[in-house]
Amino acid sequence: MPKVIVQTSTAPVTGFTDKSAPSPLAQAIRAGDFLYISGQGPLDPSTKEVVSADIREQTKQVLKNLLAVIDAGGGTLAQVVNMRVCLRDVADFPAFNETFREFMAGEKVTRTCIGGTPHRKGVNVEVDAVVYLG
Repeated sequence: MPKVIVQTSTAPVTGFTDKSAPSPLAQAIRAGDFLYISGQGPLDPSTKEVVSADIREQTKQVLKNLLAVIDAGGGTLAQVVNMRVCLRDVADFPAFNETFREFMAGEKVTRTCIGGTPHRKGVNVEVDAVVYLG
């Protein structure tokens, strides 16, 4: 079964260092019954700029962007099976986790959260996901 590229204008395309050049990444790829979503950052879909320095606001935007791509791929939050999180500062974990819990509204996923350096200055959190559409 061929892979299917999923794209939506309601979430930014990430993976660029030069905004004038096209990104080499897909927002998501559907392969069979699975949707693999590229890491989403806290970027406004229209301006492609970081929405705020605040970790709570960044987390909300990341999850909104993630949900927009899930929706474009034909899925729902209830179908997410795995998420991976990268925090620039692990001290942000409590605020991130509280905001994440509120957004998830009781949905359960598997998740890994690590400290690291996201690809873009000002990006303090990035999240990718795997969604089972079957």
